Amino acid sequence: MSRHPMLSFVDIANAMPSKREASQRLGDFSEIYDDYPPDLASQQASRCSQCGVPYCQTHCPLHNNIPDWLKLTAEQRYREAYDLSQQTNSFPEICGRICPQDRLCEGNCVIEQSGHGTVTIGSVERYLTDMAWREGWVEPIRPVRQHDFSVGIVGSGPAGLAAADRLRRSGLHVVVYDRHDRAGGLLTYGIPGFKLEKRIVMRRVEQLSDGGTEFRLNVEVGRDVAFAELQRRHDALLIATGAYKSRDLACPGIGSNGIVAAIDYLTASNRKSFGDEVPEFDGGRLNASGKKVVVIGGGDTAMDCVRTAVRQEARSVTCLYRRDRENMPGSRREVHNAEEEGVEFDWLTVPLAFVGSRTVRGIHVQRMRLSDRDATGRRAPEPIAGSTVIRDADLVIKALGFEPEDLPGTWEARELEVTGWGTVRSRFGTHETSIPGVYAAGDIVRGASLVVWAIRDGQEAADSILGQFRRTTSAAEN
Repeated sequence: MSRHPMLSFVDIANAMPSKREASQRLGDFSEIYDDYPPDLASQQASRCSQCGVPYCQTHCPLHNNIPDWLKLTAEQRYREAYDLSQQTNSFPEICGRICPQDRLCEGNCVIEQSGHGTVTIGSVERYLTDMAWREGWVEPIRPVRQHDFSVGIVGSGPAGLAAADRLRRSGLHVVVYDRHDRAGGLLTYGIPGFKLEKRIVMRRVEQLSDGGTEFRLNVEVGRDVAFAELQRRHDALLIATGAYKSRDLACPGIGSNGIVAAIDYLTASNRKSFGDEVPEFDGGRLNASGKKVVVIGGGDTAMDCVRTAVRQEARSVTCLYRRDRENMPGSRREVHNAEEEGVEFDWLTVPLAFVGSRTVRGIHVQRMRLSDRDATGRRAPEPIAGSTVIRDADLVIKALGFEPEDLPGTWEARELEVTGWGTVRSRFGTHETSIPGVYAAGDIVRGASLVVWAIRDGQEAADSILGQFRRTTSAAEN
């Protein structure tokens, strides 16, 4: 067995997995990065400096034991490396693909800060888990003992799935309810296949189902089943619905045809990838083909939209963002990929009004500049006098972020306390809500955030539910 010494960053340069050329990848929705060859994966892992204070681990929401599994990978002890990586992460192959590592672990890598180029942590994580699935190292969920304690989970996104995984492994009876016809939530219908192929998500859902998790799909709480009924059915409930209410603009013409929400647009595209019939796509409303597309927003959802539009053979694709590149909230890597694929970025621009009588034909935009830094260190955008222009558009996609739905009203659960932002109020660390036996995790608590944070929240909530189970069992025995 060949072994790589650590600290090889002084001799070996940073290298990502090979990436398909833009001209090739625009023809499909397959992932754009290839897997590492085995020798390159271990070589890149050997670049880790094994620093005394692992900032990569500290800045990972799951606190993955990154330095140790990088060392094991460098030594080509792949099975041990995988086993260690999955101890803290329910879905490492998903995080390896879609986490913004440039803002988390890789962005805080010591050798990155010293100018040598980060260790490619995410790509190594993906490599390990893909190998684990191929080699049969991903073990089925087989609880040692089955318990009667029943948990209902509302929402099958990353928080709900992470909680279900942990609870089933402990032998609890788990039922997951979701309004959609497939489980996975944002992972299934919100994230495009070129970042996360759907077979990756469905494989995890199948593993949970085979392990005893019951999925009840096409079930919407408040419509198909009452929240109070779920409370009667289960010993504990976890609210993991996410935040899917799209933020809007207060601009003249906002109600014109051709102006759509990002989540509707991405869901339609992802449904087509499954082979579903999608009338709003086939009819053209949620299809960018042949259109001048403008996406408003600067986050990862905006990047998903612009990169989807170019694959749908839009006539042109532009991203409008009110700040500059340096202040953009989305992944720098995703911006670079979008530019490679032909997306135009119109920085420091805000929409004033939409042009067109019933159907949008353009956007009246205002050019901006950044002010001096305020007390928080941020530079606010301010208008440049006399710099308004009209940009042509016949499909405008609003990617302005998401807000929580009104769960207390929709579910007739007024005792469920929410914050001023509408998120469910829960106790830090335990995720307990104002209703005994009801917990909440993920974006419905913290607001629209990252998948990795949702996974952490789901795991923590599951631990609290397991604590309730143990207390209940102990009381019954006494």
